[in-house]
Amino acid sequence: MHVTQSADPGGRGPAPAPAGSAPAGIDLNLLLALDVLLEEQSVQGAARRLHLSEPAMSRTLGRIRKALGDPVLVRAGRRMVPTPHALAVRAEVSAVVERARALFTPGRDADLRTVTRTFSVLCHDAVPASCGAALFARAAREAPGIRIRFLGESHVDAPFLRQGTADLEVGVIDSTSPEVRTEHLYEDRMVGVVRAGHPLLTGEVTPERYAAAEHLSVSRRGRLHGPVDTALAELGLTRRVVGAVGTFPAALFVLRDSDLVGLITAWGLPLAAALGLVTFDVPLDLPVLGMGLAWHPRHDADPAHAWLRQCFRETLAQWSRSHGG
Repeated sequence: MHVTQSADPGGRGPAPAPAGSAPAGIDLNLLLALDVLLEEQSVQGAARRLHLSEPAMSRTLGRIRKALGDPVLVRAGRRMVPTPHALAVRAEVSAVVERARALFTPGRDADLRTVTRTFSVLCHDAVPASCGAALFARAAREAPGIRIRFLGESHVDAPFLRQGTADLEVGVIDSTSPEVRTEHLYEDRMVGVVRAGHPLLTGEVTPERYAAAEHLSVSRRGRLHGPVDTALAELGLTRRVVGAVGTFPAALFVLRDSDLVGLITAWGLPLAAALGLVTFDVPLDLPVLGMGLAWHPRHDADPAHAWLRQCFRETLAQWSRSHGG
């Protein structure tokens, strides 16, 4: 839809735009194009999504750049990345587009089979490794136009949900932002994991023997100290952590080929079993891990996002029941 200003009958030029109206000459369809471009971060991908030719999409990007006074997407090697300004407005653009979609959606019981969307889910990579197949299969049955894009956890804390970088966060939710919706699903616990035949498995695993082993930490921030060290300190014990890796799957491959001792949650149990690793109860009083969902409230009334939350809610519940969570 093109929004233009009407002429002032007094001959003094364009009349002032009513409060809340779009600036002169702004094509509100550019908002939809901008939303898709920021999601795809590719002119080719956006053109495919919007059923346009690449030249037409390039021209649209040019119009968006002129309207915003910002490059929006810039070349970085073989790919395009959003500018800081584009990242700053991304969430609001997405929210406006979602509200517009809601105006033309006949109630919350809309046919999800007609919806074309891409959702970005922030979580550690053990989640898609364990449940990704089930989630993709359900999407294919119920909403074939919806794509789920899993994003790995970052080593820095950022307002990914508020910025619109992620639509949903799954895992241990530690956000304290009042604007973020959170939902507790179940509690998980950490268990020890080592290679088959590890010396620690011979005899009882006592706190002393556990502390005496060499350990591998899993931390997206590279931390070498955590709840295990706190629990050991209460017993007057310390352990030696030789290093850290960013994800649980990476840690499991290291553990398979060494005498290091690691930790995993229930998410990692199938992966550990596939690699022939052995798990054991850690002889310490470790805190439980609250697993849940988090999302920005702008998605509350979005039927497609509600479906996404329900998919994860039911899949995680089934996973918890089958793995003792």
